[in-house]
Amino acid sequence: MRLSRRAVLAGGASSFATSLVAEAPFTSLRPVARVVPNDAVARFIDRAGLSGQVGFVAADMATGEIVESIAPDLAQPPASVTKAFTALYGIETLGSDFQFETQVIAVGAVNDGVLEGDLILAGGGNPNLVTDDLAALAMRLRDAGLREVKGDFLVWDNALSNVDEIDTGQEDYLGYNPTVTGLNLNFNRVHFEWKRAGETFATTMDARSENYRPDVSVSRIRVVDRASPVFTYRDVGDVDHWTVAKSALNNAGSRWLPVRHPALYCGEVFATFARSHGIVLQPAKEIAVLPAGDVLATHRGIGLTALMQSMLRFSTNLTAEAVGLLATAHAAEQQRGLRTSALSMARWAAGRAPGTAPQFVDHSGLGDASRVSAGDMVRFLLAEGVPSTLRPIMKNIPLVGDDRNTIDTAGVAVSAKTGTLNFVSSLAGYMRTARGRDLAFAYFAADLEARAAGKLLTSENPPGARSWNTQARRLQQQILQHWALRVG
Repeated sequence: MRLSRRAVLAGGASSFATSLVAEAPFTSLRPVARVVPNDAVARFIDRAGLSGQVGFVAADMATGEIVESIAPDLAQPPASVTKAFTALYGIETLGSDFQFETQVIAVGAVNDGVLEGDLILAGGGNPNLVTDDLAALAMRLRDAGLREVKGDFLVWDNALSNVDEIDTGQEDYLGYNPTVTGLNLNFNRVHFEWKRAGETFATTMDARSENYRPDVSVSRIRVVDRASPVFTYRDVGDVDHWTVAKSALNNAGSRWLPVRHPALYCGEVFATFARSHGIVLQPAKEIAVLPAGDVLATHRGIGLTALMQSMLRFSTNLTAEAVGLLATAHAAEQQRGLRTSALSMARWAAGRAPGTAPQFVDHSGLGDASRVSAGDMVRFLLAEGVPSTLRPIMKNIPLVGDDRNTIDTAGVAVSAKTGTLNFVSSLAGYMRTARGRDLAFAYFAADLEARAAGKLLTSENPPGARSWNTQARRLQQQILQHWALRVG
């Protein structure tokens, strides 16, 4: 379906504009009789020729007045805009200074640097733990005086409900669809690199971060002479076995693949660093229950507000899921599965911004069954206390022209969260216009029929998705620039 100017103007007369009761600023949008979009916006949408549906709302932050809207009640997949809800959910539930902890625990007596029992690497759910952090943790263990471990080396990952994949409807090889556990490393991805060596390829699988790149054996790959599929995956004895089609590889390159046994992955990398300090550990074994013991070394992650700012900037799905799951477990005083936790966050959001009814299937927006309308998104952004928390940690969004050059306009600032799936494009946040007016806004566009058809092809980039998303972002920019330069 192509959006027309007639449909745009009809969408502006939604019940959204007349059904709200005026309250104090930041708690409700001020009702108006009719909100007709500017002819310029109608022309933008008409010229875009974008299939599917578009809904947006822009509201004055001081008064709640709706400045402009189209289909504000249309519930669309929010994609990664979901993370704006998750950020506030985490901060308000766990506290802004909360820090994830990863600990090394001794079960048994340590005499003259020798542990007579087992050593445990215990995860607290830190989604942003990287290889460099494990190197530092191993060094702390050495500094604590440990030299030898007589017992087993154990890993514990049950601080969070374990999730095999965030969205089971997506392909196995997508690094942004990771496993979620209480012990995570490198966003639960392994770095696959290849280089042509005559008629074959040399391959490596490593756990690289800024300063280290240890090889790993818990994830393995084999190049196979076939046309398709590009990747296959099998779980064999707690080891990830991948194959990749030879025809899909150029002379040299790399990509990240998901790790489906993160605790063992983390354990193997930690053991590598421990060994570099003379502490030889047995191969890691997973345990379901964490026994009592003495903490020998601890790694603490950054404070939660800073972590949420990083999540909103880089849109890390694992971070969103770990924080959402932990926030729900904290509020309910027991762990919940992913879907139940997402439902809990939706109920929290509806209470946080009365009158809204978001639907979530996860905390990251990766699942396309989540639904939020532009009107509900703006209600949430305007709810009491929300702007002061979210606006400072949202990403700066530059205004960009059709020539892809940044448009520098004095006084204009956009702080928002983007969201992208194939045939889904979203943006929501706050804007200071050139005339000094502060707006809260949400823009959701989606062609769900095209998305459903593309998913059947089991392709990372189905036909038409890239051009659709490019056009949707261009339309998004045109509307942003209209608000920034002409609303005042």
